[in-house]
Amino acid sequence: MKEKYANPLPLLSLNHVSLLCRSVWESMRFYEDVLGFVPIKRPSSFKFNGAWFYNYGIGIHLIENPDIDEFDTCLNELRPINPKDNHISFQCTDVELVKRRLEERGMRYVTAVVEEGGIKVDQVFFHDPDGYMIELCNCENIPIIPISSCSFKPRGQSFKKAAPSKCGFMENVMMESLSMDMINFSF
Repeated sequence: MKEKYANPLPLLSLNHVSLLCRSVWESMRFYEDVLGFVPIKRPSSFKFNGAWFYNYGIGIHLIENPDIDEFDTCLNELRPINPKDNHISFQCTDVELVKRRLEERGMRYVTAVVEEGGIKVDQVFFHDPDGYMIELCNCENIPIIPISSCSFKPRGQSFKKAAPSKCGFMENVMMESLSMDMINFSF
């Protein structure tokens, strides 16, 4: 069965992220003014309100759904900013400037730091007008090492580190997290 799915789909890159929003105009201001996306032409054949943006090599497609509130029970409360929630992450050049600009706009955010072997990654998490989590970070500091180059071997339902690992802290955490996810996942 593994051989049947051994070849991945012929992907090139991330094209766009599509997000539902209560108000296209409010979300447009956020993605343009806060994150610096540029509005681009959207096909006129669409029969629903929306907007397309582009910058940094990716697109953001907004789709208006005024009834989105009925799916969200904590909209009237301040939604907690949880770095472990679903989010879109963008690399940035100056995390301190990001924090100052968010404060100037009166936006709530939380920060986190990931550190390993002298490498430090600063993260800032905040919400867009519809509660989608945004992360801005200097994640380019983390070397990209394919897990396949690490010394891990699956044993039963969990992954255990084999011999001395060639991988760093982040890869170990990813594998341990994967192990826990696999143990807690039920079919």
